[in-house]
Amino acid sequence: MIDFEFRKQVMDYHMGSDIIKYCYQCSRCTDYCPVSKVTKDFYGTTGYDPRKNILNALLGYKEAIFNSDSLTIWGCTVCDTCDELCPQNIELTEIFTFLKNESIIKGEGPDFLYSQAKAIFDTAKAIPSQSAIERRRQQLDLPAVLSPNVDEIKTLLKNIGLDKKLKED
Repeated sequence: MIDFEFRKQVMDYHMGSDIIKYCYQCSRCTDYCPVSKVTKDFYGTTGYDPRKNILNALLGYKEAIFNSDSLTIWGCTVCDTCDELCPQNIELTEIFTFLKNESIIKGEGPDFLYSQAKAIFDTAKAIPSQSAIERRRQQLDLPAVLSPNVDEIKTLLKNIGLDKKLKED
């Protein structure tokens, strides 16, 4: 079923006003996508399929995207290969970013993403400090990594609403 509101949101999110400048289904995005190449072995003959995802988004088939496995939305690594190869200059990664954002709004993002965001919110670091790294920095005469101001980072993240999107433990 076509969701016209979703289709409009996809169109509005895309940077160019002429997004429907015709995906003529050449399949270059899927043929050259590194994730698509790798996932075919694990997910059967289809794997991750940027072409199918972009067509579903452009046509407003919201259910086909959000009621599918998480690879449909989260398979894109934003390497921009598809954007560079698209003969119609459709910015696929912009649309995939929109789909990821919608997934987060619905509270359906992958668990690793929420735990990473929670770690940044709690410690102001994406990767916690490790004594081995600190020792190696000393051996290389590198300056110590300064501790971030956690309160300042929390304030910034609260101002953009990240605290409302974090899942409770």
